[in-house]
Order: sequence, then structure tokens, then C-alpha cells
Amino acid sequence: MIDIISQLGGVAWTIVAFVVALSIIVGVHEYGHYIVGRWSGIRAEVFSLGFGPRLWSRRDRRGTLWQVAAIPLGGYVRFLGDADAASAGPGRPVDPALRRQTLEGAPLWGRFATVAAGPLANFILSTVIFAAVIAIQGVAVDRVQVGEVAPTPPGIVNELRPGDEILSIDGRPVPDWPALFSAGRDLPAAAAFDWTVRRDGAEVTVRGPHPAPPLIAGVAPRSAASGAGLRPGDVIRAIDGTPVFRFDELRQRVEAANGGAILLRVWRPGAGEADYTLVPKRQDLPTADGYEKRWLIGVTGDSGYFTPATRAPGPFEALRTGIAQTWSIIVGSVSGLWAMLSGQIGSCNLGGAISIAESTGQAATTGFTSFVLWIGVLSAAIGFLNILPVPVLDGGHLAFFTWEAVTGRPPSPRALRILTSIGLAAVLSLMIFGLSNDILCR
Repeated sequence: MIDIISQLGGVAWTIVAFVVALSIIVGVHEYGHYIVGRWSGIRAEVFSLGFGPRLWSRRDRRGTLWQVAAIPLGGYVRFLGDADAASAGPGRPVDPALRRQTLEGAPLWGRFATVAAGPLANFILSTVIFAAVIAIQGVAVDRVQVGEVAPTPPGIVNELRPGDEILSIDGRPVPDWPALFSAGRDLPAAAAFDWTVRRDGAEVTVRGPHPAPPLIAGVAPRSAASGAGLRPGDVIRAIDGTPVFRFDELRQRVEAANGGAILLRVWRPGAGEADYTLVPKRQDLPTADGYEKRWLIGVTGDSGYFTPATRAPGPFEALRTGIAQTWSIIVGSVSGLWAMLSGQIGSCNLGGAISIAESTGQAATTGFTSFVLWIGVLSAAIGFLNILPVPVLDGGHLAFFTWEAVTGRPPSPRALRILTSIGLAAVLSLMIFGLSNDILCR
């Protein structure tokens, strides 16, 4: 009974987190349509967060009805004269004097800008989130300097202190952060090494752990590690009874298991040690040359028992970082979609609403910052999805407007009906396919 109640609580938390994240992303997307449409002289009749029966509503002085509906799985802006919430197809009849205030009767530039503003708003949201997080958390200083020291398991010696500047490890010079990461890859598995640091203006040698210990920095959603209950901050002490001291040992043992179950002895700060049995999953992993299939349990590492000392970035530096992160998600979405269509990776890499909801719940469980960053990732991904040239999506409308700009006339009503039907069928098929993957590809 306790297990059932715990699981129900986890499901409720997942649903709440998913609804909150989706409402933020959809609200920003639709507000992009609304505000640019208003600036373009197009009147919005309804701004709805959700579908179905109305739970709350208010009409503003411009005549727009703002409402929250009962089904929180999307939203829409219905402009004057729109036939439906998707603004698809021929519109409803309106007074000819008001035609300029409809989406259909607006100039081409106004229609294009209004439709493009939705995905653009998603990209702006992602950029702002990433920039704000980096501005708050800071960026690593150029020197390899210790910020905060993390808890270590019993028996692991760590004499590093906040403020130490790392000069060398086991005789290997560490002039910069790449050199530290290289040392983490190259040093042999051992419980401790000599670390030479500059402390209070003097060079001293202290004992410290492996620079790339088997410390879990992140847990992938819907992975073997996530299902077993592993968390960031956990330290893997042994695999199948054999002690491990660096993260690469975990990778090697997972590959060697070839899909078989592995037993991990894990230490968690404040909780002590416990055993976890995991069964690795075969997954497609991006590489420099494309993709390769590997056995994974879904954890990331290569972070040591300390965080870097940080500095506050300038606003432009934070903004550049936010733009770069948003752009990397768009590029990754394009390459992933192409790899799936070309058969380089399996179709199970495409998830549906269930996997997105589970990932959102796990991000919220990890912490507020992880949840906010996940909203940024989702917002960029949804923005990308919406600019695909598929009728019923924003990208489909933009494709029609581009056709009109090139030919001087919009597509015929018959062509619009046919293409819209095809686009709707494609989107529904994709949703069903994603949901089936959520169930079958576990």
C-alpha cells in the first residue's frame, strides 16, 4: 500500500510539473502571436490557455477574451474572422469594414510576422532562461580554482579547500580546465593522488581523489539509472563487487555486461551506501562521425568532488551563451530528425507526451534550476517543431505565405483544404507514433 501511495504521489507530481511547464511554454508561444498580431493591426477575439470548458475568463478593454480552459494541453489565439483555433482555412464572414483587422485580411507582412512570432517567442524564452541561469550561477574563472568542495564517501581522501588553485596532479601540469579534463581521462584508477595547489600564496602538495571519479553529475530521464532511483551526487563505489575509482571504469563495465544486469554499490550523501541492480539499455549515441549504438545506464559524470570557482558574466556574455545554447538545441533537433528519417538511429528515439511528462517530472524532482532549464530545452524544441513546413503548424502557414509572396496569390481554397488535411493527418500520426514509443520502447 505504501508503494502504491508513493507511486501515485510521483504520478501526481509528474502531471503537475508537466502542466506547469507546458502552460508556460504555450502561454509564451501564444502571446508571441497575440502581441505581434496586435501590433500588426489584427484583432484577437480569444486568448485561451488550454482547451475545452472555460474555467476562468476576463475580457479586456480591447475586446479580447482571456480564458483558462479545463484541458491544459495547449492553447490558442483566435483572431477576428478565424474559422477555428488553428487559424486554418477560409475564415468566418465579417463586416467588410473590419476585414483589415482579420488575419486573412491583413497585409502579407503582418500575417507572416504574426505567425512567425509564436516560435520566435519560444526561442526568446529559451535564450532568456539559459542566459539568466548562467548569469546567476556564474561561469568558471580562467584559472583552475576550487569553488565549493563536495562531500566524499568514507575512505576517499580529499584535502582540497575552496580557493585552491590547482597546478598539477600526480606530476601532470594543469594550466587550464581542458588539461584537468584530460588528466581525468588519462590518470589510472586509484583512490588518491598528489595534487599541487597554490594556497594562500604558497605552493603545497595535498592528497586528493581521482579528478574524474565515479560521481553521478546527471541522470537521464527514462533511463535504467532513473528507474532504479539514482540521483545526481551519488557516488558509485563498486560494480559487481569490484571497487571503482574513476568514471571510465563504469563505462567499460557497462559495455562489457553487453546488456546483462549489473550490481552497483552506491554511496549517497547523508544516506550511506546501498545496492542497486540496473539493466543497461541499447541506445543511439551521437559521435563526431554520426551515431553509434552503445549500452548505457543513463548517467553522466566527469565532474570531480569540487565545483569551479566562478565569476559573474557580463550581460552580453550571458546573452551570447543563451543564444548559443538555444541554437545548439535547434541544430541537435535537425540532426536528430534527419538521422531518424535516414535510418541512422532507431525510431524509438522519438518520444511522445508520456516521455516528455516523465522527463519534466524528473527535472522538477532534481531541483528548481533543473526544472527551469528543462523548460528552456522544451521551449526551443517546441519552437523548432512549430517552424516545420507542415500545414496546421506555424511553419505550414509560413510556407503558404512564402508561396503567396513568390507567386503573387495565395494557394486556392481547395489546395488549402487538401494540404491542411494532409498536415493534420501527419501531426496526429506523429503524436500516435510517439505515444506508442512511450509504451513499447522502454
